[in-house]
Formats: sequence, structure tokens, C-alpha cells
Amino acid sequence: MNSITKRIHPFVELGKLLHTNIREEIAYRAHSTNPWFTPSAVEGSLLAIAQQYLDEKKLTQWLTQYPNLSLEEVDIPKKVGVVMAGNIPAVGFHDLLAVLISGHHLLAKLSTDDRPLMLFIIQKLIDIEPTLASRISVAERLNDADAFIATGSDNTARYFEYYFSKKPHLIRRNRTSLGILNGTESAEELLALAADVLLYFGLGCRNVSKVLVPAGYDFIPFLRLVETHFEEYRHHYKYFHNYEYNKSIYLINGDAHLDNGFLIVKESEGLVSPISVLFFEEYKSQNHLSELVELHRPKLQCIVSQGGNFEGSLPFGQAQAPSLFDYADGIDTMTFLTNL
Repeated sequence: MNSITKRIHPFVELGKLLHTNIREEIAYRAHSTNPWFTPSAVEGSLLAIAQQYLDEKKLTQWLTQYPNLSLEEVDIPKKVGVVMAGNIPAVGFHDLLAVLISGHHLLAKLSTDDRPLMLFIIQKLIDIEPTLASRISVAERLNDADAFIATGSDNTARYFEYYFSKKPHLIRRNRTSLGILNGTESAEELLALAADVLLYFGLGCRNVSKVLVPAGYDFIPFLRLVETHFEEYRHHYKYFHNYEYNKSIYLINGDAHLDNGFLIVKESEGLVSPISVLFFEEYKSQNHLSELVELHRPKLQCIVSQGGNFEGSLPFGQAQAPSLFDYADGIDTMTFLTNL
């Protein structure tokens, strides 16, 4: 077993495990703790992790991009404190993977919303490779950490910057994602975009919260497809409560909007839409489109477009399937870790 194979072995085995029906075991447990984490969403997230992060070939290609990565035992491993988000299922897994596979020790401050799921993953990793038990600690305070990775809102990021200022740190802030339409999209492409909007109820930074459309764009076909294929959203009480609240505000204020009974489409120059709302803005030309994208780019996690044809974008339906190289906020976590 060569050095890379040895380093990635526990994660490859975890990936194989997550391809089995063991996903069902934890999906209902996670849902009982956090109603936003529906069983289908948890299973989908774990399957995406297995396919995108824990494939042997992909892991090998990923690690070979980092010449500073020691594939032997790290001489002086650092204790890396990771403040994990909990907005979507197992969202902190990439940080867990990066810290451990780079040879450091993980001090994980788990989100209450995602705690059962992350504890499940950690335990399965330790079952596969018992030596990892000495390199993983779940902690409420990270005072012993030598470096920090933290994900939070723009407000909490300012706190993190102050609190972690004296040690190496990587701080992530609020981000969201953008869709670009040209009016020639097929029904299949519109459904794929709908998944980018609605998967995980729009709570993730890779969820599309706004679309840019040509002037006069007709949203009716999109809304009808959403109504037909995402009916379960109408029956999720927390999501539907947000829908009813936002609809009432728009009605009281006399704000123009479109509505299919559980998703609202509203014109806005804003970028981050409330749960159950999709913002849109019209563009008049390709130059105008490019200007709008550049205006929003500092706050974007990803962009989706037809066939991924817009520069730097992904095809519709790919927003929630990031690769190992798709780092949050565009900050290379592995470079940060290998340079500690």
C-alpha cells in the first residue's frame, strides 16, 4: 500500500459504507433532531459526499495537487479547531476530511443542528481506522487549538476574526449562489435549476437564491414545473410557514410577485432571498448580464447556467454536488492546512 493509498484508505472505506442502506439508519435520527433535515435530504447529502469526496480516484487526484502535503506522519501535527456550520446535512464534512487527511488533529465544535449526523460519521471513521480516535476531539471550546477554521454569518465572522486573530485562521462568511437563464432552457434544465433553488430548502450557500433573466422572461413554465415536481415542499411545516409569512408581507406591502402556492418569485436587486422566495433581475444585453454578475460576484459561492456555458459556471442541477476542489468562499483549505 503506497503512501497516498494508505492516507486515503479510511475515507475510501467510509465512502463504500455510505453507498449502502446505512444512510437510512442515520437519516431518520438526524431528522428527529432537526426537522429541516428530511430523510431524503440527509441520504442525498451523504450519497453526494460518497460520490464526490470519497472516491479513491478523486481523492488521489486531489492530494497530488499539493506538493507541501506530507504523506508520512506529520512531524508536529497541529490541533486545528473547526467551528462547523449546520445549515445543511454534514456540511462540515469537507473540513473534517481536509484536516485529517493533511495529517493534523481535529478539534471539532459541532453545530447543534448537525450534531447527530457528524457524530455518526466520526464514529464510522473510527470504526474503520481506530488510530483516528486519537486525532479527533469533539469540543465545545477550542482554546487548545493551534489554528482555526470557522464558518458563520458575516456578523459571527467579525467575532471569529477578533477571537482567533493571534493564530492562523481561515474564516468564511455568508455566501449564496446565482442562476443565469437565457429563455431557451428545456423542461429538464428548468427542473434541474429548481433543485439548485430548493434542495435543502434553500438553506445552503450553494443554493440559488437569485436568477438573472432576459427582459420579459416568462416564469410561468418554471413555476408550473416546480409545483408539479416539488409538491412535498407544500407539506413541510417549517418551510411552508416561511412561505406564508413572506407572502403576507408582499401582499400587505403591495409588492408585485409570482406565486405557485409554495414558491414566490419576486423582482429584486438583492441577492440573498428569504426561504421560499427566489429573486430575479432582468438583463438587457450580454454586457449588462456580465456587469450584474460582477456586481454580485464577491458574495457568490457558485453560478449555474445552461450547460455551464457562462464563464465560471456549472450546469443546472450541479450546485449541490461540489467536488473536492470546490472550496467554500474560494479559499483553498488544503493549502492553508499544508502550510501550518
